[in-house]
Amino acid sequence: KAMLILLMLALSLIFVSPILLLLNSSFKELKEIYLDVLALPSHLGIDNYREAFEKLDFVHSFLNSLVITVVSTVLIILVSSMAAWVLVRYNTKASKVIFLLFAASMLIPFQCVMLPLVDFMSDLNLMNRPGIVFMYVGFGCSMSIVLYHGFIKNVPLDLEEAATLDGCSMVRLFFGIVFPLLKTITVTVAILNVMWIWNDFLLPYLVLDIKKYKTISIVVQYMKGSYGRVDMGAIMACLVMAIIPVVVFYL
Repeated sequence: KAMLILLMLALSLIFVSPILLLLNSSFKELKEIYLDVLALPSHLGIDNYREAFEKLDFVHSFLNSLVITVVSTVLIILVSSMAAWVLVRYNTKASKVIFLLFAASMLIPFQCVMLPLVDFMSDLNLMNRPGIVFMYVGFGCSMSIVLYHGFIKNVPLDLEEAATLDGCSMVRLFFGIVFPLLKTITVTVAILNVMWIWNDFLLPYLVLDIKKYKTISIVVQYMKGSYGRVDMGAIMACLVMAIIPVVVFYL
């Protein structure tokens, strides 16, 4: 047992070490990072964090990412949980085919549909924040419906039948009885989608007007200067600030 604990501690250090290196380098000057990435900073300065705020308008990009992530995740949870509940309870051939379509859509990579998707959304004038939220809901619901579908099968049908006999409407039945029982799978769905949407680079880069709306992932790319110059200190500080919301949400 002691050997197993030591092994798990060693593995934990291996997984945590990139984050510790990131945090350590965010307080270093550029010269110190290139000389010895493992050494501690000579002094705990906040110049890198100040530079990240000033150069990149970090607050604006942070709020853009926050709004897009929160709204998209909430809509994914609402739409996918209701859809999965209906697909489970109305056990017909049509519901089975619809569920298989949702499951099959998970096999299609985003790169296969990104060009026609951007062309289609451009025709609808949805190359903006509402449009990208709509696209995230479309892409995120497939996996979420599959997860909810398997979990809702274990929810006792007797509870719903008793509530229906007492005169409970369908809306109240779902939000008052069924949805509170889905807390554990809802947390899982929320964490998976928050991590995916918050860290996504390709879709915001294709859809959003970079002059108006920058997300955290796009902002990090803007830290790279001309001729391949990279301000590693400011990038490290930017990444530290970017991962804090996801870590807090996960905890």
